Amino acid sequence: MTIHHKFLRAAAATAVAGVTLFSGYGVAQADPAPVLPFDTGSSGGSGSSGDAVGPGAPRLASVDNFRDVGGTGSGYAAAEGHRVSRGVFYRANAFTPSDADLVALQSLRLTVVYDLRTPEEIEENPDRVPEGAAYRNIPILTGDIEEAARQVRTPEEAREFARTMYRTFVTGAAERAAIGQLLTELADAEGPQVFHCNAGKDRTGWVAATLLGLAGVDRDTIMSDFLLSNEYSAASIKERRDQIVAQYGEQVARIYDPLLGVEASYLNAALAQMDQSYGSVRSYLTDGLGMTDGTVAKLRAKLLR
Repeated sequence: MTIHHKFLRAAAATAVAGVTLFSGYGVAQADPAPVLPFDTGSSGGSGSSGDAVGPGAPRLASVDNFRDVGGTGSGYAAAEGHRVSRGVFYRANAFTPSDADLVALQSLRLTVVYDLRTPEEIEENPDRVPEGAAYRNIPILTGDIEEAARQVRTPEEAREFARTMYRTFVTGAAERAAIGQLLTELADAEGPQVFHCNAGKDRTGWVAATLLGLAGVDRDTIMSDFLLSNEYSAASIKERRDQIVAQYGEQVARIYDPLLGVEASYLNAALAQMDQSYGSVRSYLTDGLGMTDGTVAKLRAKLLR
């Protein structure tokens, strides 16, 4: 089957960078489904909503994968009887809130918005930064990733493409430098901060998993949190798939299904590479990302309560 060059370019961007599928190729973005105004504690938290400290992260219709890195309820269980702090670090997809959602975000008093996307992605869909927050662009991915994605012809090739990209978060020099810069700034900056890419699942997903690993959260919980992107963005994922079917057919949609959301094997590929290359998340941070012991300790202290 021959797939149009423009489709391959769009699919490549989606696979690796989390770009909204077919954006710029005549397919409109889906309107997000209505969501609850605040997390209820029913998704991904290791505590109940009853013992939460303050309100949960707002559920945003226009930024549907926005959530607290610490989880819901009382926060994820962490090392030595601690819990992961909530209201400190947030994660998101493209940070383009509607007027109504911007009001909800203002209540969080965010101090920094970290945009992990490439200049090309930003030009297509620039951030809308809440009042009082600084904007920082720290692009993580490099290279001609679209060219490699154009070779994908089966669902399993798509999965291996994603796994290879996740391993690059551990092995790539430029990727490690960018992640190290981001984590260092997260440690040093004051107040609540948010980091995001386009879909909030790959670059953002790995950074969140790294933070939870540093906090001592068990890997089953880290995986459950990682897979929540499929739940939070379920409506928009379905809408994008429907658009692929309508424009290119069911066969093409099946090829690229693995790249619309996330699968456990993607994160497992990066975790296995980290274990092989560095032995632990702390060594990954110091030896791989070049962070100092003091900065790692500062970041860990922010994560725990």
